[in-house]
Amino acid sequence: ANDSALRFVMYYNNILGRKEKKHIITRDRAYHGSTYLTGSITGKDREKNSFDFETNFIHHLSSPNPYRRKESQSEEEFCDEKVKEFEDKILEIGPNKVAAFIAEPILASGGCIVHPKNYLKRFWKICKKYDVLFIADEVVTGFGRLGHFFSSEKEFGIIPDIITTAKGITSGYIPLGAVLISDTLIKNISKESSLFFHGYTYSGHPASCAAALKNIEIIKRDKILEHVKDIGPYFQKELKKLYEIPIVGDVRGIGLMSGIECVIDKNSKNPLILDKAIASRIDEESLKLGLIIRPIYHICVLSPALIITKDQINDLVSKLYEAITNAKNNLKKEGLWSE
Repeated sequence: ANDSALRFVMYYNNILGRKEKKHIITRDRAYHGSTYLTGSITGKDREKNSFDFETNFIHHLSSPNPYRRKESQSEEEFCDEKVKEFEDKILEIGPNKVAAFIAEPILASGGCIVHPKNYLKRFWKICKKYDVLFIADEVVTGFGRLGHFFSSEKEFGIIPDIITTAKGITSGYIPLGAVLISDTLIKNISKESSLFFHGYTYSGHPASCAAALKNIEIIKRDKILEHVKDIGPYFQKELKKLYEIPIVGDVRGIGLMSGIECVIDKNSKNPLILDKAIASRIDEESLKLGLIIRPIYHICVLSPALIITKDQINDLVSKLYEAITNAKNNLKKEGLWSE
């Protein structure tokens, strides 16, 4: 989906006679895919090992993780810094050359990073100011994860030029991705001589589309979005209990999406990586208890089923608490960590 979106952006500017408007701005810790171009806009080192990627017109901004801001810096000041970095980058490249900015409303596999307040809205306004297209990658945040079909407008107050989605569109039962393009963009290039030649062997596959339609029908029928809006705050509140564990530095998330960041100590905030294995250790302990998490270096990411109940959340948090505690105790026994 993201590759298709970027291809459309290039085509769009070509049709309008802006053939030098090709540069894409993205962020560190972002994940947008594994094709040549989407791999290039991904900002995760482990996705780039031994591969070649485009660097001439791809630009990465720093990660917007408020937990990693300077000790003396407020969250608002941190946001100001990131906004300035974005605007400075556009001016450095030249607004006439910058085609698009792409962002996940929450950086998912980058560690469930929730931006500071108004971050996305301020970036969106800068895009409008310099005629830069805003692409929202809602592959993870779409179709209920945050309690909405799409979170950009409902949760963050922005109306992207393009939205990409996949995964939740069929609840993962069968592969499907989609690109949603605003009416304004389509109208700008709607003329007899313009035709967006685009398609893959399995584009518009009837089985995938049937699954998506039934999935949307069930989400509406069973009021799953309403359930996530109701249960999400409880999920986030219960996870805060993990702060009692000495190696848990940050617990963050929205809706049914959360990340737990582990540190050596809470004052220094130094990541407890241990050759990038601490989250894997916690994962091993969790599996013993019947709980599956996603380990990412020193961060544990959770994305439970959208139909999860309060009792199941209680069970999840209890098992995760035990798993992190067991991993911490094992580190202590091995002399790898001390209180």
